[in-house]
Amino acid sequence: MKLWTKNTASLKEVEKFTVGRDREFDLMLAPYDVLGNIAHATMLAEIGLLEQSEQNALVAELKNIYKTTVDGTFTIEEDVEDVHSQIEFLLTQALGDIGKKVHSARSRNDQVLVDVKLFLRSEIENVVHSVNELFQLLISKSNEYKDVLLPGYTHLQTAMPSSFGLWLGAYAESLVDDLTVLKSAYDVVNKNPLGSAAGYGSSFPINRTRTTELLGFASLNYNVVYAQMGRGKAERITAMGLANIAETIGKLSMDATLYLSQNFAFISFPPELTTGSSIMPHKKNPDVFELIRSYSNRLKALPNEIMLMTANLPSGYHRDLQLLKENLFPAFKILRDCIQMTELMISHMEVRRDIVEEEKYRYIFSVEEVNKLVLQGVPFRDAYKKTGLDIEAGKFEYSTQIHHTHEGSIGNLCNDKIEDNMRKVLSSFDFETYHTAIGRLLC
Repeated sequence: MKLWTKNTASLKEVEKFTVGRDREFDLMLAPYDVLGNIAHATMLAEIGLLEQSEQNALVAELKNIYKTTVDGTFTIEEDVEDVHSQIEFLLTQALGDIGKKVHSARSRNDQVLVDVKLFLRSEIENVVHSVNELFQLLISKSNEYKDVLLPGYTHLQTAMPSSFGLWLGAYAESLVDDLTVLKSAYDVVNKNPLGSAAGYGSSFPINRTRTTELLGFASLNYNVVYAQMGRGKAERITAMGLANIAETIGKLSMDATLYLSQNFAFISFPPELTTGSSIMPHKKNPDVFELIRSYSNRLKALPNEIMLMTANLPSGYHRDLQLLKENLFPAFKILRDCIQMTELMISHMEVRRDIVEEEKYRYIFSVEEVNKLVLQGVPFRDAYKKTGLDIEAGKFEYSTQIHHTHEGSIGNLCNDKIEDNMRKVLSSFDFETYHTAIGRLLC
């Protein structure tokens, strides 16, 4: 069944190809389609396109359908094209002609736009909560291990002293910037496209500001042509927000993979968190981190995939946009799963406390010795040369005791400041506003 069918049916091969996996991903949009319908029906009654009794009947039935979308019993029947058709079919089945009236002053184009925006808004919130949990763990572990030194590297060569506190805190602060970018994506997503219809508005005197309020959007996509053009753009910007988070946990996973290897042996994990070999009985492989690394790289490719799928499209709707769901929708769960597995691993990570006592790491303290000479009044270039000559002559002497005090250094991590920044970013999302609106819509 298609809402747009008149008298001519599509060839079965065409129908199968054009519908594709749409029903599968539309199930994820079902609760949001219901919410959009409730808001739209409420607005239609307020402007006189529905009788109050008709609106009451529609909203009551939509709330019944909403319950099925939440409890998992909602389905899209085999001969039904998409979620929009299924919900209108259920309304018509239950209410007769009243169910046919709900589509006035809109198109499937703005239906899917608002569904996607509501879906992305909710999924971004889920990601934010997951990121915050990982952030809190990293800060906690950073504070716990702030005095445990490990070598820092440049070019994969031992460079200068670092610490586990510094290392873990770096990834915590990275997540703050990642959520800052995701907040920008959220701001793009949190605008209402409903009422743009097929991309050129409607001759009905609809009240788009009202549906914006009812659905808890911060604002409208005002220009109806841009509302349609925003499809693909909102997805791409959101994908970039996800890719930044993936970059952070992917890099952390790469570090952990290196640090677990016998050549480094900086960290260890309980046997049940690593995997073995079918032939080498000594192996403890970091498969979890390796998979997180690979998933992260896939997620980092997502913005480019979306960009290429929407390249050179003129304004207006195009069926190409349907495929965006297949690429973007699964990405949210993949990222959350990777975040949760990163949490699991880091929460059980054990660190070595005597790493820098090994002779092979002695030269990470060369800069410390240069700085000691500078503090004694030796010009930096002379101190640098003297220390270099001592190293070449085999006369280099050093101490593993260091004293770094500036902001963000080993001895002054500034984790409290990083936490303050995270709190500011989290509060800027203001999820409560849309939750309140949706709560009113469903009461």
